[in-house]
Amino acid sequence: MSVMVMDAPSAWDVLHGVNLPRGYRVEITEGKIIMTPQGEYQWNVILEAAPQIKQQLAGHGAILSDVMVDFPSSQYGYAPDLAIVAPGAERNSRGRFEWHSLEAVIEVVSRSSRDNDFAKKFHLYAECGIPVYVVIDPEDGVCTVHRGPTRTGSYEDEAKIPFGQDLVLPLQGRDITIATGGFPKAGDLD
Repeated sequence: MSVMVMDAPSAWDVLHGVNLPRGYRVEITEGKIIMTPQGEYQWNVILEAAPQIKQQLAGHGAILSDVMVDFPSSQYGYAPDLAIVAPGAERNSRGRFEWHSLEAVIEVVSRSSRDNDFAKKFHLYAECGIPVYVVIDPEDGVCTVHRGPTRTGSYEDEAKIPFGQDLVLPLQGRDITIATGGFPKAGDLD
């Protein structure tokens, strides 16, 4: 992978020096700062998936969870639920990875994030050329894998994987397999 560091202005710059409350996820969509509490379903899916990914990466890349990533727009600042960083990727002068360093992004849907995850993030991640975008939906008990990003903000390929089946992430030269049997479905935690 070639290393490219853009170091362009970041949507996150507006939050420089601001003390943010703990326990809230902060993202910037269309220039608006959005703070939402982490949901229990989201957290349990992340706790289940992250160690599986980290073990299989085995030092060939990195995994991030709720970490700021710089995108090529000052209107969007996302901190994906899970992101897989390509081997050899470097941080910019702010100490963050940029969109082109990501091999895959995984977002876990909550009731409050449905529009962002299924529409706005889908569109931006495709435009940015993120090769694999996965939306995990505990309400429907399904993972949707999007591949083949287009510059028009769409993905060419979509596959639905029900909870209980293996979720395979096709990365550059390797696959990561995530067992989804432990993912909670809406209602499981009631």
